Amino acid sequence: MSDLRWAPDGSAKAVADHIERVVDASDAPVIAVPGGSTPVAIFAELAERGLDWSGATIMLGDDRQVPRDHEASNQAKLERALGDSGARIVALEEGMAVPDLDLLWLGMGTDGHIASLFPQMQAEDRPGRAVIRTVPDPLPPEAPFPRLSMNFAALTKAPRESIIVLRGADKKQVIERAQESASDLPVARFLREASGPVTIYWSAQ
Repeated sequence: MSDLRWAPDGSAKAVADHIERVVDASDAPVIAVPGGSTPVAIFAELAERGLDWSGATIMLGDDRQVPRDHEASNQAKLERALGDSGARIVALEEGMAVPDLDLLWLGMGTDGHIASLFPQMQAEDRPGRAVIRTVPDPLPPEAPFPRLSMNFAALTKAPRESIIVLRGADKKQVIERAQESASDLPVARFLREASGPVTIYWSAQ
């Protein structure tokens, strides 16, 4: 099991505080962020802080394979939120290398998936390809798209540290079970194999 701790405060402000510390600690921080709805409030909190992002690189840990102008594009959401910050925002491409990350920020689904690595999926994970194409099986009705995702090797070896941000009692139960058993859920595998410390930020809503 990785070096794991639960943060005492799971609010958007507390998560933004953590990210701000990472940005301030380096002239050229590299940060991977999740998609979905949970990051939106945290992005907004960060955008209001006036941080010096000029040397920073931000990329997604995964995204839906849709056009940039599609409402489901996480890349578009990230660019709308932080595109004017001065950070370099890198789009995922299948087969690309993943740089060393100062911070990996993950979310998690109620099925225990992280990034776009699902309990059941179609994926071709070949050596040397850190970003792979995945297709959830079955496709979730709220986002029925193939994905691009960092693979397990990239998620566990590239980051200096990781955070997982969770909302809701159901997700808390999932990750607690993943810690306690020899679970084969993606989040359980991540917690077992992560090479750097992992902090979990949880709030009820």
